[in-house]
Amino acid sequence: MPNQSSQRIAVYPGTFDPITKGHRDIIQRAALLFDKIIIAIAINAGKNPIFSLQERLQLVQHEIEALSTEKNINNLSVQTFDTLLVNFAKQVNARILIRGLRAVSDFEYELQLVGMNTSLYPELETIFLMSSERYQFISSSMIKEVAQLGGDVTPFVSHFVAQKLLEKALII
Repeated sequence: MPNQSSQRIAVYPGTFDPITKGHRDIIQRAALLFDKIIIAIAINAGKNPIFSLQERLQLVQHEIEALSTEKNINNLSVQTFDTLLVNFAKQVNARILIRGLRAVSDFEYELQLVGMNTSLYPELETIFLMSSERYQFISSSMIKEVAQLGGDVTPFVSHFVAQKLLEKALII
């Protein structure tokens, strides 16, 4: 493994409320491209997450442990952050951001983010990974709505995440 300064460290940021099979697919595919991937969970209270930061951290940790066990992927870690994404990337010595794209409609927003992030941290590169076809329609917000209305979310999230969503839906 390369030393810390020569490692290709990438950050995959998001709210992950909840982490989906689409997120997991992006993480799994990105793990083949970089020495280390930090899944960075944004506090992002403005999005009114249904899971607390600690719960989202637990969900993501569970999913990366499963990837480690099932796929022998061991270059993943998870952290939370409450700062500008570019500042977080600098703190963890990352020069790469991973962003998932589901559809062309995601691109315009993502392009604006790239422009801002590059202005703030010119050494930061953004890599876009297209969602696998079977996950292109999945979004965390849709999954939450389906769960709250009593629908089956197991095609879109792991059984562990589905159970946590069910528990939340019963509380709400």
